[in-house]
Amino acid sequence: MGKYFGTDGFRGEANVDLTVEHAYKVGRFLGNYYSKNHKANIVIGKDTRRSSYMFEYSLVAGLTASGADVYLLHVTTTPSVSYVVRTEGFDCGIMISASHNPYYDNGIKIINGSGSKLEAEIEDLIESYIDSEADTIPLATRENIGKTVDYAIGRNRYIGYLISLATRSFQGKRVGLDLANGSATSVAKGVFDAIGAKTFVINSEPDGTNINRNCGSTYMKDLQKFVVDNNLDVGFAYDGDADRCLAVDENGNIINGDLIMYICAVYMKERNDLANNTLVTTIMSNMGLYEALDRKGIDYVQTAVGDKYVYENMLENGHSLGGEQSGHIIFSKHGATGDGILTSLKIMEVMLESKMSLSQLCKDVKIFPQVLKNVYVKDKAAVKEDIVIGQLIDKLSKDLGKDGRILVRESGTEPVIRVMAEAKTEELCNRTVNQIVEMIQEQGHVISD
Repeated sequence: MGKYFGTDGFRGEANVDLTVEHAYKVGRFLGNYYSKNHKANIVIGKDTRRSSYMFEYSLVAGLTASGADVYLLHVTTTPSVSYVVRTEGFDCGIMISASHNPYYDNGIKIINGSGSKLEAEIEDLIESYIDSEADTIPLATRENIGKTVDYAIGRNRYIGYLISLATRSFQGKRVGLDLANGSATSVAKGVFDAIGAKTFVINSEPDGTNINRNCGSTYMKDLQKFVVDNNLDVGFAYDGDADRCLAVDENGNIINGDLIMYICAVYMKERNDLANNTLVTTIMSNMGLYEALDRKGIDYVQTAVGDKYVYENMLENGHSLGGEQSGHIIFSKHGATGDGILTSLKIMEVMLESKMSLSQLCKDVKIFPQVLKNVYVKDKAAVKEDIVIGQLIDKLSKDLGKDGRILVRESGTEPVIRVMAEAKTEELCNRTVNQIVEMIQEQGHVISD
């Protein structure tokens, strides 16, 4: 990870860690970088945060000042930007979003011409330009100044593409959608309605400050109750930019990314669509998933956390399905990034084609208890290098043996160390995680309130 760019773009609190000046310089760099041999064409989407408009205007100013033409999708999802870039020949795309973070954060996600996350070497060049005192990029003049184009039609084409993927009508199915007051509000209900579902929505009125607030894929309680109270067949929850999806079965149980991957992997294997008979996961996936895959004869690999790394592995090895426990699921036949709405359509396909409920599809997976705690720290690297903490982790790992595991990792987007334990009982998980968190505190790494 660089100084500004983490695993999912440049992210931070709006006008504190990520400022309009940063956005302007990102635009200046990209407009110039992609205009070497032709006039660059760059597409921008945004989520519903109040600051997204501010960053959109700043990026547009930088891009057009460097000579690029800019096409605005307006409020839309991250995967829609990826789709438009790779299908309509744009040089790159930009999504203004901090994903599942609170409204006061924002981010700049840059998508390359293939529809996947921008290469690290280009991010390094952007960071160098941001920090440079001298502005070495020339300003465009006269007819070379870029133009700005309303491009809502691009989002509409993406919606049409999603609708076209349905293998059969959803008529008769009662579906709940938690739109997180975010990007999905511009896409999801229209897609489900068009395919014939009886669609019920919550958290569909964004006001600029309520995105992800007690809603969406990071807060499932309301959707769980909504599904049960309204006798729905299934519920789907998205995050702020709709590149994640978690589900709720007809009984109100959460179906996380591991269970979604299992359902889709088994279905695809039965239809000879699971390339290399392999599912790509991250190190966060549950041991119970792997045991269930073993019983089904499905192979799997692990990557670092981040759908960026999942897709890189899929691309390099020709795999067709991968994802994260958090709900980023990638179907390489259809996209180069996690796509929450596409994922929900694929789950509907499995339910309809198998004539089984979501709870039935998951019944063979026994998920191990898993406890995760986030610790806000002064220096993530210092925690990882702390010998005392490392010794404690080694001891606790030996105590768990083969029936459990510990994972301590840095967040790619926040000043956070994530401490996770997986074991046969939740009590053991909690005890293990608490010991590590307490040691991090004792060693003086925690940010004071």
